[in-house]
Amino acid sequence: MSTAPGPAHLPDQTARAPRHVAIIMDGNGRWAKQRFLPRAVGHQRGVEAVRRVVRRAGELGLGALTLYAFSTENWRRPEDEISALMGLLKRFLVSELDEIAGNGVRLRVIGDHTAFGAELKDLIDGALARTATNTGLNLVIALNYGSQDEIARAAARAAAVGPVTPETIEAHLDTAGLPPLDLLIRTSGEVRLSNFLLWQAAYAEMLFVDVLWPDFGAEHLDAALTEFAARERRFGGR
Repeated sequence: MSTAPGPAHLPDQTARAPRHVAIIMDGNGRWAKQRFLPRAVGHQRGVEAVRRVVRRAGELGLGALTLYAFSTENWRRPEDEISALMGLLKRFLVSELDEIAGNGVRLRVIGDHTAFGAELKDLIDGALARTATNTGLNLVIALNYGSQDEIARAAARAAAVGPVTPETIEAHLDTAGLPPLDLLIRTSGEVRLSNFLLWQAAYAEMLFVDVLWPDFGAEHLDAALTEFAARERRFGGR
């Protein structure tokens, strides 16, 4: 009896350490609210958590780290909060790019960052160009990203050149060329994917942790990888 083919690229069933980790960085607003602080302060502390986690991911030798920074749905937030988030992204690129580039990190963006205006777009494009030949950690930032839109775009591009199959769709995803997603983490205790890497997460391990993103550090990433190593992955088998 024949069986249907699986996804084009399954994660490594035997690997005890993930090559590709993705994080839904949730909880900045609640962190600030608990401390009677403006939401902008929570986002600022969230950027500090990004810095810690990126450094640790590089030390651990991860192949890729994908961070959900701004979704297509985030445009519904108040204008002043969106402006604050864009300002933090600008400052992060300016302050961290030398270290990122110097550590061999390659920056990638998934989604459509051209919607952020000329100044931020140029900063992002400059960072992408500067790190394009680096061979260390792939730091993937999801900006103006929605997974349903990504899949629709990939399917349309696949249809334009030939048959639409799981393999041809996957080849046209924003994440094409990256290792398969092994582990997806969401902070803050929420248990949902929020339109993030829906295709890529088909066989990924998932971990939902109660810690709010501004409190997330190297020790939490280490604990997540320890949890991953203890899991048995079957990919539909027994």
